[in-house]
Amino acid sequence: MIKSSAAIVTLLTGLNFLNYLDRQLIAAVLPHLQQDLRLNDTQGGWLGSAFLLGYMVTSPLFGWLGDRMSRKGLIALGVLVWCGATAGSGWMKTFAGMMVIRGMVGIGEASYAALSPTILDDVIPSSWKNRILAIFYAAIPVGSALGFVLGGVLDKHYGWRNAFFIAGGPGVLLAFACLLIVEPERKLRPEAMTTRGALDGLWSSERYVWAVLGFVAQTFALGGFSQWAPKLLHQKFHLELHTADFYFGVLVVTTGFGGTFLGGFWADRALGEDRTQVAIRVCALSTAAAVPVALLSLLAPPGAPWLFFGAMGLAQLGIFVSMSPFNTVVLGAVPPETRATAMAASIFAGHMLGDLISMPLVGYLSDRMGGNLAGAMLILPAALLVNAIAWFVSSRRPAHVG
Repeated sequence: MIKSSAAIVTLLTGLNFLNYLDRQLIAAVLPHLQQDLRLNDTQGGWLGSAFLLGYMVTSPLFGWLGDRMSRKGLIALGVLVWCGATAGSGWMKTFAGMMVIRGMVGIGEASYAALSPTILDDVIPSSWKNRILAIFYAAIPVGSALGFVLGGVLDKHYGWRNAFFIAGGPGVLLAFACLLIVEPERKLRPEAMTTRGALDGLWSSERYVWAVLGFVAQTFALGGFSQWAPKLLHQKFHLELHTADFYFGVLVVTTGFGGTFLGGFWADRALGEDRTQVAIRVCALSTAAAVPVALLSLLAPPGAPWLFFGAMGLAQLGIFVSMSPFNTVVLGAVPPETRATAMAASIFAGHMLGDLISMPLVGYLSDRMGGNLAGAMLILPAALLVNAIAWFVSSRRPAHVG
């Protein structure tokens, strides 16, 4: 049995790594997949957000169940579903089939993403919380980067279908390992908390509500960049697809790893008695700094890919700084007995109003603009500006009442 806090953090972080590796494979192989299945950019965008449809249907359910029953079993079940669906993506031969199987991937992410932070919150000492969450969330850029790099390499040498077959296997072992976790004692017993009571607890926190609004805008922007940046590099800057995947992957892991740890360190060291207010202020400042450089990256001329990489690197650094502090806000700005519901609700809202919309919307605008993908992506820096404003407002609002 797994009792050690360090072992639990390591296991859940490893799953977070594989989660984002699987998620980014679709962007890494997208141009060749589109060519094979004869899809336009609008359809390509929907494939990027298809998993979110399954995610949105099931994430509130997993959040509700996670406040009431064993979390490790729910996580293991979800991981098995997502791994099987990832492998199954390689068998699909139609747009409709690919949409269905990618939607099933979302079921796994819904269980894992909503519940694992609550287990971490129960085992991490408060004085180390931001730094440990920084380790956990550093798996997002590392996994995403390997998804781009591995997807590009496998696509080049074995074809895009085999990329999905190979990526679907490793998570199965970790899923069974989750069943060995000795769940920590919850900070408060949630049995008496009704669904209405949990939602009232969330709405009573103005800080939480504004923080989630900002997260929606950030997810909109980040999803659009992740889905379309490799194709933009291939199309506008004339890089080979595997080369574009590799360099963009390196950029993601470098800025994501550095930014996530910087955010955790900054939020732990910044002055202020109200720690969730300090955390959301860190988020707002880092995101505001990302806005102008994100715009600059899209305006880089075709002959200057170095300008795109430099500006996009700074933008992603600013975005990833907020990763750990934002989740500290979600867990700390609401009543403790509603944490799983708060986490699930924030992720649900972020995807439903964020990247679920942005990925196909950028594709649609690109089709309408005659394939001008860079022009279509200009809506993404605008979303980051909305993100920063919402988080500044959140930092000036009270947390939950009572």
